[in-house]
Amino acid sequence: MKHPNWKIHEIRKQIDVIDGKKSPSMVITNARYLHSIYKKWIEGNIWVLEDRIVYAGPKMPPKMEGTEVFDASGKTIVPGYVEPHVHPYQLYNPLTLADYAGQTGTTSFISDNLMLFLALQNTDSFNIMDQLKERPFHFYWWMRFDSQSELIHEHNLFTSASLMEWGARQDVLMGGELTGWPRLLAGDDQMLYWLQASRAHHKKIETHLPGASSRTLAKLKLFGADGDHEAMTVDEVENRILHGYAVTLRHSSIRPDLPILLKEIVERELDIFDHLMMTTDGATPTFYEDGMMDKCIQVALDAGVPPIQAYQMASYNVANYYDLTHIHGVIATGRFASLNFLQDEFHPTPVDVLSKGVWLKKDNQKVHDMEPIDWGPFAELEVDVDLTDEDFQFSTPFGIQMENDVITKLYSTNLHTSEGFLTNDHDECYLMLVDRHGKWRVNTLIKGFATSVEGLATSYSCTGDIILIGKNVKAMHQAFNEMKKTRGAVVLVENDEVVASIPLQIGANVSSEPVEVVIEQEKKLKAALKERGFKHGDAIYTLLFLQSTHLPYIRVTQRGIYDVMKNRVLFPSVMR
Repeated sequence: MKHPNWKIHEIRKQIDVIDGKKSPSMVITNARYLHSIYKKWIEGNIWVLEDRIVYAGPKMPPKMEGTEVFDASGKTIVPGYVEPHVHPYQLYNPLTLADYAGQTGTTSFISDNLMLFLALQNTDSFNIMDQLKERPFHFYWWMRFDSQSELIHEHNLFTSASLMEWGARQDVLMGGELTGWPRLLAGDDQMLYWLQASRAHHKKIETHLPGASSRTLAKLKLFGADGDHEAMTVDEVENRILHGYAVTLRHSSIRPDLPILLKEIVERELDIFDHLMMTTDGATPTFYEDGMMDKCIQVALDAGVPPIQAYQMASYNVANYYDLTHIHGVIATGRFASLNFLQDEFHPTPVDVLSKGVWLKKDNQKVHDMEPIDWGPFAELEVDVDLTDEDFQFSTPFGIQMENDVITKLYSTNLHTSEGFLTNDHDECYLMLVDRHGKWRVNTLIKGFATSVEGLATSYSCTGDIILIGKNVKAMHQAFNEMKKTRGAVVLVENDEVVASIPLQIGANVSSEPVEVVIEQEKKLKAALKERGFKHGDAIYTLLFLQSTHLPYIRVTQRGIYDVMKNRVLFPSVMR
């Protein structure tokens, strides 16, 4: 049985407002608002009791003792924006991200569970999720079926019993994103069973299919896929629509595809906007300096998308796809009171934001401070290993070469690596991946990362393990010790000094600081890396995806150097 959003006594109070026995907590008068079903701007009054719209239409409530009256004359109101595909751990954490994004109108998030799933027992993850539900925004969740890396004990983590505990939760809306889909094609019936069980729990299945052929799209649809967010060209958008996929268009720090995709959709006069959503796909902090979903809506407006369609793509379309229009995406009776008040429909960044009946922003000023949550065991995670000189032994004829921010290939090298330092006249560095608990390590070289980084250490990674990169073993070791001293961080060391650092106080993987603070820390780190020869676009995603086997071609994983296309370990990790 689904848990109701409102208890019986709460619904009775809402009925009393309609009957004039009770006053609403708020009335928004002279409202010009988007009715998502009519697809029209209509005028009226919106009555709110606590977190719910109890009436929207021409009438005024019969009783208004103690009611807050908000005159919306001259403003345009749209539903709170929904981010349908967010990774809420890109240095920030879910609470600070929601606090920050709420100021530009994004008040609902459908979020990756991977970091919680890998780090915690389900009961501890669920405790954090339940606390987030009590705050004035909405977090919904995915359930992952694979780690998107090669874990030594993945089979102990991803079990039917564990996954179905996630599937039983009402706030888990989606299975995926399915990065391990090649296992389905290879005959993995266990994963297919998980997909079927998820669909039995009424979850959507989201795939990760960059560059997929029509044949692959058809096969994944038969396996149970519902949607995909990896279209990089308008032809790929059309091909996904052809096969019946819901398509989420991406505008992120690593793939800012949205402007071109929407421009070409408009030029081709494709009448598909009702089947499109938009996402920032877990962008790194600096990408959010000028907004989140309001930023995507502005891109849509600039591309010539009709305003109502642009707003629907960031609200109603998401709610409709996930069967949530009874509570989200529509300004009408019975929905959550999450509203954005705009200057007009051509300026999607709101001047006032109401989320679950709570003012987050008024007159362009933040008016609500989020209550912190108890991160429990996640906050207590720390790096539990000491490194010795023996660990910093590099002797390999091969390494990994960066083709761009996130794609890496195998390359051969004849560098002499035993001296403990490399010169700055080339772009090869030492690279280590170390188990957080010290059980194993992988030592190799990385080409194309930088020319003069002495030592970088980070506990920010897709598995929570430790990455070390640099030209100087001593500096790498110092960066590691600095990172460990702060119980998690990204640390850049040069000449025995810390040049830049992003402390990660929660789980050694995310920051407890406001997003605004993390943005400045990220800027400083990226500038320092650029000065030292990092020539790609997003160093944070480079660090995150070094282990990620959902991308080609060569990855450094817990099991060792891994060839994604051949599905095999080339050089195994070394047990310590």
